[in-house]
Parts: sequence; C-alpha cells; structure tokens
Amino acid sequence: MAGLIDLDFSPTPDLEGALRMRVGLTYNLKKELKEEEGLPPDFYAECDEIETVEAVRDAILERHEEVIMIEADEDAYGKFRETRPDIVFNMAEGIWGESRESQMPAIMEMLRIPYTGSAPLTLALCLNKARAKEVLSHYGIPTARFLVSETANLDFGKYLSFPMIVKPLLEGSSKGIKNDSIVYNAAELKEKVSSVVAEYRQPALIEEFLKGREFTVALIGNGANIKTLPIVEINYSALPEGVNPIYSYEAKWILDRPENPLNIFSCPADVNGRLKKAIDTVSIDAFKALGVKDWCRIDVRLDGTGVPHIIELNPLPGILMDPKCNSCFPKAARAAGMTFGGLVNAVLDSAIARYGL
Repeated sequence: MAGLIDLDFSPTPDLEGALRMRVGLTYNLKKELKEEEGLPPDFYAECDEIETVEAVRDAILERHEEVIMIEADEDAYGKFRETRPDIVFNMAEGIWGESRESQMPAIMEMLRIPYTGSAPLTLALCLNKARAKEVLSHYGIPTARFLVSETANLDFGKYLSFPMIVKPLLEGSSKGIKNDSIVYNAAELKEKVSSVVAEYRQPALIEEFLKGREFTVALIGNGANIKTLPIVEINYSALPEGVNPIYSYEAKWILDRPENPLNIFSCPADVNGRLKKAIDTVSIDAFKALGVKDWCRIDVRLDGTGVPHIIELNPLPGILMDPKCNSCFPKAARAAGMTFGGLVNAVLDSAIARYGL
C-alpha cells in the first residue's frame, strides 16, 4: 500500500542547474458557443480562460527564461517543430474526440519533446470513466458498481441498486452531471440515460450512488515521491435547500460564482487520522494503478459504511488562481503553504526530475 510523505516542494539540489529553460505552455481557451453549432451548453467547460493561462505563464517565468505559448489547435504540431521547447507544461484538454486529452502528449512524444503530466494512454483511460473504473477494480481499489449503456431500454435494476447517478462517459469538469443526475426509480433512470445519450452523443455511465461524505485529493510527484496535499471536503450543506448533494454543473458553474462564492469547501478537511490515511492511501493507489505522472486531482466519496471509493481521476486538473473561483488544486496548495507559482513549478520540477533533464 502507498505510504505518506512529508510535504516539501522546494527544488531538489540536482535540479538547480536545470531551472533556466525554454518552457512550452499548451492550453485550450474557452470559446463563445454558437447556437447553430448544436453543441451542449457546457461544451467548453473544460477549457481555460485567458487569465488562467497567463497566470500559469507568469508562474513559469518566476523560474525559467522563456515561455512559448502553444494553443492546442490544428497548428500546434507545426509550432512544436518550429520552436522545440526544452520541456512543455501541458494543460491542454483537447476539443474533439473521445481521447482528446491525449492529442498534445502524443504529438510531443512523436517529436521527442518532454512534457508535464501523464502519457496518452493514461489520459485516455482516465477520461473514459468506465475504463478507469475497470482498472481500479482489477487492482482491488474501491469504486462504485457501474454499467455503461447507449440505450435506456434495459432493466438496470437487475444489476445495480437505487439510487443511481447517471453521467456522460467521456467528460470532465462536471459536464453533463446535473442536479437531476441522481435517479431513484426505473422511470427516472430511463429518462436520464436517454437525455445524456442524446445531448452528449456518447454512452451513459450508470453508477450506484454513494451516500457518504465527498473529498478531493491533490497529488504531486512520481514513484516513491508522490505527495498528497491537504484534503479538500465538499460540504453539500452549503447548497440551497432541495439541491442534490453532488458537485453538479449547476453547483460548480452557476450557484458557485467568483462574485458570490459558495462556502462549499473545507481545507484541510475535518477528518480523523484514520480516515485521512485511508483517503490518502486509496488516492495514491489509484494514481499508481492508472500510471499517472507528476500530478492529479482525485475525487473520493465514502460509501454508507465510511469506506473511501474513487469517483474519478483528473490527471489534467484545473488550476484557477483566484481563490474566489474555488479551484480545488490551488486551494489544497494554499493550505500546504504553497504559492500559485510554487504549485506550477512543483509540477514542472517533478517532470524535469522524471526525465532526468
């Protein structure tokens, strides 16, 4: 089982000579959604605002001599070939395709350009929630029982118990997870599966709903040096009356706004030592089982008996700098005493050490 390590994100001595690099920065910017495109209203939710991209750029410049900006569009391959960065800080989510998060890393591997974060296979597996859960189950790591379906005309009650939660198979950033995603009977389940398949044009993931507390865990490092930051708990009592206890699209992007943030997170979470160890351990085990590299944010929920289960892994976690935005990875980093620049460069240092640059 995974062991816990004291937090220390200062640069290691062997990195001192490698700190002045030409660093690429890959990203996808949010776009204005046009009605005629026929896309879901949350289509660009995973992409970043220009303010976030610029904050990461400025953080890298605290330690490195140059940042080469590369938007993850159809021109990216040519820009990589032309500029040849020493290493790339990858925060590109991709736009099209069920393995879209793998596209930039695949290009960089073909061109032999080092980059932060996980390899194409890991990114594809983690984006496909069912494939990730299959890997977790193989290694005996707790995750809710589930099915995948492209049709609502099945008796899912034969296999799973109500209540259930229904979500798109291939999305992140709470896309497609709405307040009505928890279903309590066959009629609600059929209606929700149908709506997910129709709106997102992909299969629906159906899981037994875990009724316990929910947490998210930020991790940085590799191998024996994986470190967990202070655990964040999602306090659903902060949601308005009648809203379901899930971090839905409405909770994340509508109810929780920078100009009026919800008091929905506690960090460090109020957990005893035994529960903290259990959450940290299951998160590190999941990190290793999926072959994650450098960093990840992992969502964990307790079942009715208090056992931590993995909900999903986010190997390209969002990092909004403004504390009012309630971005969980920076929130955990602040609780660990890290600046935003310290967080970004800790991830970069992890990749630099992994490549032996």
